[in-house]
This record gives sequence, structure tokens and C-alpha cells, in this order.
Amino acid sequence: MRLPSNLPGVKATLAPGPALLLLILALALVALAAGLHPPPAVAQGTQEPQAGSTARTPLPSNAPEQPSDFEISAEAALRLADGDPNVEAAREAAGGSLTAGLDVEPGRWEVGYFAANEKVVLVEVDGVSGEIRNSFTGSAVIWPMARGRSAQFGHVLNSPWVWFPMAAVFFFALLDWRRPIRIVHLDLLVLLSFGVSHAFFNAAEIGVSVPLYYPPLLYLLTRMLWIGFRSRPVSAAAGEQPAPAPRSPTGLNPTAPMKVLIALCIVLAVFRVTINVADSGVIDVGYAGVVGADQITDAEPIYGEGVFPADNPTGDTYGPANYFAYVPFEQIFPWSGAWDDLLAARAAALFFDFTCLFGLIVLGRRLGGRGRRSAGGEPGDPDPAGRFSRLAEPRNHLAVTLALAWLAYPYTSFVLQSNSNDSLLAALLIWSLVLFAQPLARGALLGLAAMTKFAPLVLAPLYLAGERGLLGLRTRRRDLRPILLYSGAFIAACALMLAHPTIDPGLATFWDRTIGSQAGRESPFSIWGQADLETLHTLSKLAAAGLALAVALLPRRRDFGRLAALGASVMIAVELTAEHWFYLYIVWFLPLLLVALAWNPGTDRSPSPSRT
Repeated sequence: MRLPSNLPGVKATLAPGPALLLLILALALVALAAGLHPPPAVAQGTQEPQAGSTARTPLPSNAPEQPSDFEISAEAALRLADGDPNVEAAREAAGGSLTAGLDVEPGRWEVGYFAANEKVVLVEVDGVSGEIRNSFTGSAVIWPMARGRSAQFGHVLNSPWVWFPMAAVFFFALLDWRRPIRIVHLDLLVLLSFGVSHAFFNAAEIGVSVPLYYPPLLYLLTRMLWIGFRSRPVSAAAGEQPAPAPRSPTGLNPTAPMKVLIALCIVLAVFRVTINVADSGVIDVGYAGVVGADQITDAEPIYGEGVFPADNPTGDTYGPANYFAYVPFEQIFPWSGAWDDLLAARAAALFFDFTCLFGLIVLGRRLGGRGRRSAGGEPGDPDPAGRFSRLAEPRNHLAVTLALAWLAYPYTSFVLQSNSNDSLLAALLIWSLVLFAQPLARGALLGLAAMTKFAPLVLAPLYLAGERGLLGLRTRRRDLRPILLYSGAFIAACALMLAHPTIDPGLATFWDRTIGSQAGRESPFSIWGQADLETLHTLSKLAAAGLALAVALLPRRRDFGRLAALGASVMIAVELTAEHWFYLYIVWFLPLLLVALAWNPGTDRSPSPSRT
């Protein structure tokens, strides 16, 4: 059953210009200053129960025992919760009949009220003082992440004293101070404007937060399509030596001194590690990775009913590559059998994050000084810019730009602070770009990414086509060889990852627990789950699928920046169709988007028709 909600109208303004730039900056500053650090999580009605309330809900026979550190018994907690206004309203709506269930959480009782076997109210009662901490109705009753607790995701990062300075560094350090009114600066502000939605999420207002993340996604989709499909002049003939590339006149072009940018990168890297160690938490995603790794090392299945513990029963919803990636960390920090500090998940998250950072540095150095070597060139093609170890200012500048953007952007830190697996997906995509010129490598890495979380499957047609759209290929051996190599590597990587679930418990169970369960998932964290928009949802899915196929065909010639933009547009289009969306998913398209924004077309002037 869908969760009804009256959603405010949302309209994305996409036309660039100074007025829009200032408007979005103002919105972002208001949200950040007001705070991603929310007030105490209150959905509705946290008043104390009315004295003399006569309504009495029967105490369930399976009520938990009173913990030794609690002053309030189960029955006393139930009587206190009975007087909550939300409970009284639900009782009146149900004709005077409600049943209750009690659970014990650290420091509090959770009292759930049911009408016709549907939980309609959840009341949290302090186990020592008896104070009603929170009272929830609607989506927050079922979804803990809708209750506005900053400690669930991000932790100290939600403080405006942390979030706002990081956002300021991200924007002002990447700014071209000589030409401040540029569309790429609007792009940076739009990336930060997810904070407007996030502020309402932290305040437990998902009816407002959910519609507000669609305008940034739609804007970024439009920008990536424009970059990917617009025509660019080819300024040097094939075989002609191009001049050294200047800093990008169209993309990101930070004008702060290089020493300042490098110093910022070092400070931010140390800061991210410090707050992760000092104040971060492991969400269910990271917990699932550790449990799955433990199952693999014990030669047990990683999919099936009852395979994962009761406090994370749907932890087997990810691809097998996700669980294999956690194996070395689980071996170093073995799982205790409980959802505790989970050092393995924390170590894995730090490793994934720095793998992304290192990959962006390598990618920036290669792209910044690549000369006439093209995005999908054959191994062994000449690289007039020199060997990788040779320093060149353009390649250093692009490498530092990409590294700074990753380190300063708050939502990459948000992933790290949540110790989730989303940076693993980002790392695989980044390294697939680093090794894009090698069909075997890019096919294998994309296959692993698709077997981690299934969204990158939509990139398969784009990666198959490479630098030339399939409409521009000729049926000759030199054109077909990279396609066959890529396809073989992609299929082999997927087959290797699927071998474990194929043996036990079987592909049918694997499908049901992963793609099948996700396809049938209902969630209030999208407009599709908050309103009846089935026709529009179906059309958006068809449009995303059509785009994924179209980028394999057109344009016929694309440089590396356009390739990255087309990839980002496909990933964003898929996220727009998601039944369940969250801020962690921004890093799925962020590396592709950053490359598209930072790319200098002058570094790739002579694509060869023979390359894919």
C-alpha cells in the first residue's frame, strides 16, 4: 500500500544566470546556517500525557522484562504512552480499540500502537525519567530513518560548524575568482543545494525533504546531457601534435595557488579520518557487508531467508561483489556476532574512500597531460605528454582539482561518516575511467561495480561503445576487437561473482533477495512512494532505459569529458526513477560528473576513428 502525502509542487529552474546563481546560493546558505543539525527529533505531539487519562491499552503478554538500569517498568511506560495526543487521536480514529507492543532500546521503551494489525503510532518513553521523548505517526512509525536523528547518518558532520565550513571550502576553493559568474559555479551551488532537502530530512519532515532533492537531480541531468551531446570543434587534424592544454576555459578552473589547494587537500584528508574515528557510526549497509564477509569465510550462503541476523534481516539485498570486498577487513577485524563498533566496516569505508581519492588523482594526472591519446585508445598508443612520472602543470592542476572536490564535498564525507558501501561503487567506477583505454579492464571493473550494486548495469551500453558511438563503427576487425574484449571481461566478472550464489542457495533465491526485492520495494523516500504517480513513474523508467541505449549510439564521436557526462546523465536518470533514494547515492554519479565538469576539451583534440 502506498503512503499518501500531499506533496508541494516542485519546479526545477534550469536556466543559468546571475540571478539564479544568487538564489541557489541563498537557499544553500539558509539551509546550512539553519542547520543540518536538527532540533530534537519530534514528529508530532511530544506533550506529556494528560493527568487523569482513563484510556488503558492492555499490556501485551510478551512485554520485555524491565532492564536493570531502567526506573520505568513496561506497564508504567505503556500507561505514560497511553496519554500521548497521537495515541488518543489514533484510538478515536480506530473506534476506541488499539493494541500495543513494547520493545527495549538503549535508554528507552518503544511503545507501538496497532489498529487492524497496522502500526499507527510509535511512542518513545525514557527508561529512567518516564519522559516521552518522541511520538511518531505516518512513515516515521515504520522507517527509523524518517525520525530525524542526526546520529543515524553523518553524526558530527550534521553540525553546522562542520558542514558549513566544508561547503564553503568546496565552493570557494574551486572558484575561478577571475570570472566568478560562470555556469560551472552554478553547478557547484546546485551540488550543495542538496543540503536544503537534507535539512528538512534531519528535522523529520520527509514530506518536504523528498520533493526538494528532485530539482538538483533534474538540473544536473540537464547539464550532463548538454555537455554530453553538444558539439565541440576538433581543433587539430588527426596525426597533428596538439599544443599543451591550458587550464580549462569552460570547466572547473580554481585559481587559488597550487600550494594552497594541496594544503587544503591534506587538511581535509586528515580531518575526514579524524571525525570518522572520533564520531561516526556504521549503518545497516556496512553491517551487512561484514556479516556477508563472515558468511563467505565460513563457506555459508550469503542469500536467503534467515541468513542475516534478526537486526538486519534484509542485509542480503546487495550484489556478491559487495560482500567479497569486505572479506579482508573482516579477517583482520573478525565480526563479534553483534551490531557493535564493527571495526571491519569502518576500516573498509576508509579504504574505499581513499581508493576513490587516489583514483581521482591518477585519473587527473593522466587526463591533464594526455595530449593526443584519446579516451578509448588502444594500449600502446603514443602519449606525447610524456611518461606518467613526468610532472606537468596541467595534469597536476586537474589531479588536485578532482581530489579537492572529492575531499571537500560534504556528501562524500557523509558516506564515510555512515561507513556505508557506496564509496566502493564510486571507487570501481573511478578506476574504470582510469583504465578506460583498456577494454578488458573497463569491462571487468564495470562488471564488479554492477555486482556490487546493480545500478551501474545501465552503463554497460556506453562502456561497450567506448569513444565511438556504435552508429559510427564499421564491421572490421579493428573496430570489433575492443567490443569483444570488453564484453568478454564484463561477462566473466559477473559470472565469477555469481558463482558463489549459484552453488548455494541458487540463482532463483539470489534474484528474489536482491533485484526482485528491490524492484518490489515501497518507500516514502521518493515521490513515487509518497504519491500515486504510476504513469509518470513508468514513463520515467522508459526514458532512463532509452537514454542508456541512446548514449551507446550517439554522438558518434565523443572525447573523455563527453563520455563522463553521458555516464553521469545515465546514472542520474536511473536515480530519478528509484523507489527509494537517499543522499548516499550522490557519490554514484559524482565522479563521472566531476570529470565532466573539470575536463578540458583541449587535451583530446584528435580522436582516431579506429579507437573505441
